[in-house]
Amino acid sequence: MSSRPALARLDDPASDCGPTDAPAVATTPTMPPADGPPDRSARRWWILVVLAATQLLVVLDGTIVSIALPQAQAELGLSDSQRQWVVTAYALAFGALLLLGGRVADYWGRKRTFLLGMVGFGVASLLAGFARDGVELIAARGLQGAFAALLAPAALALLTVSFPSGRERNTAFAVFGAIAGVGAAVGLVLGGALTELADWRWCLWVNVPVVIVAFVAGKLLVAESRAQGDNRYDVLGTIVVVLGLGALVYGLTLAEHSWTAPGTVACLVGGVALLALFVLVESRVAQPLLPLRIVRDRVRAGAFLLQAIVGALMIGALLYLSFHLQVVMGLSPLRAGLGSVPMTLVILVLAPVVTTVLLPRVGPRPLMIAGPLVAAVGLLLLCRVTVGGSYAAEILPSQLVLGVGLALVLVPLQNVALAGVAPHDAGAASATVNAAMQIGGSIGLSVFTTIYAAALPTAAAPTPADLVDGYSAVFVAAAIAMALGAVLAALLIRGPKEKLLPSGDHQAVHLG
Repeated sequence: MSSRPALARLDDPASDCGPTDAPAVATTPTMPPADGPPDRSARRWWILVVLAATQLLVVLDGTIVSIALPQAQAELGLSDSQRQWVVTAYALAFGALLLLGGRVADYWGRKRTFLLGMVGFGVASLLAGFARDGVELIAARGLQGAFAALLAPAALALLTVSFPSGRERNTAFAVFGAIAGVGAAVGLVLGGALTELADWRWCLWVNVPVVIVAFVAGKLLVAESRAQGDNRYDVLGTIVVVLGLGALVYGLTLAEHSWTAPGTVACLVGGVALLALFVLVESRVAQPLLPLRIVRDRVRAGAFLLQAIVGALMIGALLYLSFHLQVVMGLSPLRAGLGSVPMTLVILVLAPVVTTVLLPRVGPRPLMIAGPLVAAVGLLLLCRVTVGGSYAAEILPSQLVLGVGLALVLVPLQNVALAGVAPHDAGAASATVNAAMQIGGSIGLSVFTTIYAAALPTAAAPTPADLVDGYSAVFVAAAIAMALGAVLAALLIRGPKEKLLPSGDHQAVHLG
């Protein structure tokens, strides 16, 4: 359902400020200084295997549960709002804590953080699989997201230390990034297979054996490293931004019932106020979670906003395509998972073409305007879905068009977001790109759920025709959001193409 391009360029990673679609997504690439002793033996390739498995785990967990949601909803009696939060809790916790996770990895120790994140992720997956109701499942998914925010930056930091330079570094990052590109598609297919052949709970339990193997291998193979110097955590900033985002997303969820209810208004106003307070806090602390100079740049701010809109599409809107395939068209979970793969394949095929041919020739701006518009066309094609329609006639064309649009926008987006970043801000900027994807997905899914609910009849149980109306309303809203993204790109992404592309030989991987 979501897919991420493999690689984006990044400036010198020698950063003293810690901080991973897609996409897709996912990443805090805290790009740390190579201050630990690099592992020059052959075992670092085994380290790559372990870290790549971790990357796959984090990325596919954003989508693997999506295919299982109809069965989970039926068994646990989830409301539509709770169903949404099973996805939102993971993405919101992951995105909101990503920057902090990178700092913890750099300051506390990258190996130690990796091992802690791995254990926590495994325990959270086990708890989620044993959930007896919606509250337990949502809480465990949020816990998964929190530990993913430790795992992702720690894994990327360890990769950077293990492969400090040269051709081997490029190979390692290419493998790591390719895993990010296919992880979402693997999650959809694996989730469909496990749900159909076993039980939806295995979409969560499948993490546990991977965690055990990765923990043991990480313990034996990986060397410890950490950043040097004055290392202080921005605890106040972290608390404020988590509470602010949580209140905002919860308020949008409550808006499904009423925009004017006191609880809805209080959450929305409180969320905005807390986010404004976060900006004030970040302007005054010595080592901010998010240095404001990163987002003051007009071009970079435009890239972050566009990334959030793409996240809303990939994490939010396309979840409803999965529902349509299973609930209305009656496809099995496995066939529904396979039905979402063509978009990912198109992105994977076109991403190298965009990177090596289009981007150097025309620059990022035309692609970042055209990409969202093409994706909007793909979403409008989805509005033609009917109760008795076929996959080949109604779904496949939109999947192919969406793949083209997302390939055009995602590759240059990563480049533009990291262009002109000072070396000491590289980690934080890269983390912000990926956090924007997850947070945009959380907010987008809440908004789309409200739009979906408003399109359904209030009295009787919805018929398949009513569900199609609700899904179509979501696709129209997502198309409008993508068109808005094209407008933002036209207004904010300005300058010669040489200025809009980062320099340097280092790479960042998009995890999220």
